[in-house]
Amino acid sequence: MEPFVTRPSPRLVGGPGALAKLPECVKEIGARHVLVVTDPGIVEAGHVGRATALLDEAGIGWTVYDAAHLNPSESDIEASAEFARGVEVDCLVGLGGGSSMDTAKGCNVLLTNGGAMADYKGYGKANKPMLPFIAIPTTAGTGSECQSYAVISRDGSHEKMACGDPKALARIAILDPELTESMPSQVAILTALDALAHALETAVCTRRNPLSSAFSREAFLRIASAVEPVLAGTPTLEDRSEMLLGAAFSGLAIENSMLGAAHASANPLTARFEVVHGHAVALMLPHVLRFNREDPSARDTYDHYSELLARRGYADLPLAVWVEKLLGMAALASLEECGVTSDAIGGLASDATRQWTGQFNPRPVREEDFVSLYSRALESMTTTTP
Repeated sequence: MEPFVTRPSPRLVGGPGALAKLPECVKEIGARHVLVVTDPGIVEAGHVGRATALLDEAGIGWTVYDAAHLNPSESDIEASAEFARGVEVDCLVGLGGGSSMDTAKGCNVLLTNGGAMADYKGYGKANKPMLPFIAIPTTAGTGSECQSYAVISRDGSHEKMACGDPKALARIAILDPELTESMPSQVAILTALDALAHALETAVCTRRNPLSSAFSREAFLRIASAVEPVLAGTPTLEDRSEMLLGAAFSGLAIENSMLGAAHASANPLTARFEVVHGHAVALMLPHVLRFNREDPSARDTYDHYSELLARRGYADLPLAVWVEKLLGMAALASLEECGVTSDAIGGLASDATRQWTGQFNPRPVREEDFVSLYSRALESMTTTTP
């Protein structure tokens, strides 16, 4: 056995209708007044109203902050913390997708520890206690509910910072698949592909350990069982449950492992061309899978996962080919259709070398390797909309 150290994880409360457990969870923590951090779409979907009605019935005070944005920036987090400073709260609830949960984590950091988000880039830089945090995902993709990291974009450059601290981890994550029924189909598709990338990258990155590997494998199997109905727009509640659990297990794998070159190459696409995160990751993933096959350990893991697909009857294909089949089903716009040109590849590759996840890729990735990955992705016709 190689030496390893695991990180804490939230207590998971799951199942259809699990949102009803929110008051019980708040009381367990001992909180009296919660700040619900969310976004306007979640309010419109009725989830915030349901959550606050449950809190009212239990006699628990609440305040809603509904200005979370996609890819939250330093300014977004400061605005949320400034709002929270004007309210006496003793617990935060992040209700929404990864951006809402990351906003809640960032808000918690600045509210309790002060400073700016850039001060917390990296891991474990907060010195003071934080308020208890409950995470309630309404998408099945980011796994943020099971991670101590908040991913925050720098103002101006839009470079993504990973700001992690064990005190920022959710005490409890409520996994209610009924909440994911409100996802627009394109959001469901992109978050599903992001979750799949998490399962595949955590399985091979250099920081993996026995616990993260177990989470990666379980996440992969659950996601593989449900991803095609999600891409086809016909998921059952059971499919949604499998995707939600798969995303959470992928988040636990990230927390105990890390990500790799697919995410390192995706982030510059989001920063420079505003390609939605899950879309960018999905377009880069098959090319990174092929690149990583040069690493013997990664190749063995990929081959094992391909065998799992065949054994379960999902597909009898090499892993990268199966992923490309999924991208074809998703009918994602190609990089070219997203506005990416060959002239941009040099700048994208330079940016990718500065992404924190690249250092954990099983095969070292140099700038010229990123140039090759972007070139292959740009030339690929497998992800072009029919």
